Amino acid sequence: MAKFTLPMNSKVLKGRVHKNINISQDPKALQIYRWDPETNENPRLDNYEIDQKKCGPMVLDALVKIKDEIDTTLTFRRSCREGVCGSCAMNIDGINTLACLKPMKEMTGIIKIYPLPHMRVIKDLVPDLTEAYKQLESIKPWLQNDKKNTKQRIEENKQTPTERAKLDGSWECVLCFCCTTSCPSYWWNGEKYLGPATLLQASRWINDSRDSYKKERLKELDDSLKLYRCHSIMNCTRSCPKDLNPAKAIAEIKKSIVTQK
Repeated sequence: MAKFTLPMNSKVLKGRVHKNINISQDPKALQIYRWDPETNENPRLDNYEIDQKKCGPMVLDALVKIKDEIDTTLTFRRSCREGVCGSCAMNIDGINTLACLKPMKEMTGIIKIYPLPHMRVIKDLVPDLTEAYKQLESIKPWLQNDKKNTKQRIEENKQTPTERAKLDGSWECVLCFCCTTSCPSYWWNGEKYLGPATLLQASRWINDSRDSYKKERLKELDDSLKLYRCHSIMNCTRSCPKDLNPAKAIAEIKKSIVTQK
């Protein structure tokens, strides 16, 4: 009879309980994924309690409070606290989102926090985004223009309001990769399929009237794995903390490829 075993360190164990003896009448419990590659131990779920009356309203505020006052070994990314940098992306209560934009009052019971799914974990809540950034680099996310003579190069690249409006819904992306890591197609084809975040960025440059390489960009994306592994499952749109619609952008890229042919 065949035996199936889980990969090493894949089983998540029950972790430590960090009790706060100075809790008021408004406590909040959090269960947080912990894993340290240096210990060679299985991941665990640690439990914490915080006083909401002495803490900010967002999940990130709770994480900062825990790190500052309860457990300094807790590791996570953060920067702007305003939903602009995308650093604090994680899975909170089963949904990929930004910790700085997720109010604790929206959740009842224990708040469960994990790193972004289907990413190699560096430590605790910090995912390894190396592959995602390589895929982003592959689409050349910068302006490419054919202006050759000196006069053309120094002239301002102007856009009409209509041309500028075509970029709305894509330039706001903060590259948190919440959408990409919520996509089942990316889970199974992550090495080839570019994923919603990268394709949303691709659409931003395809739709830019100042860019001269629309045809080349579309030709590069016309691939059964890079683009067409999107099956419009819509997880990306549901999970986007900036309320963008990557699925629609991907559909528009497919449409542009067809109409161009």
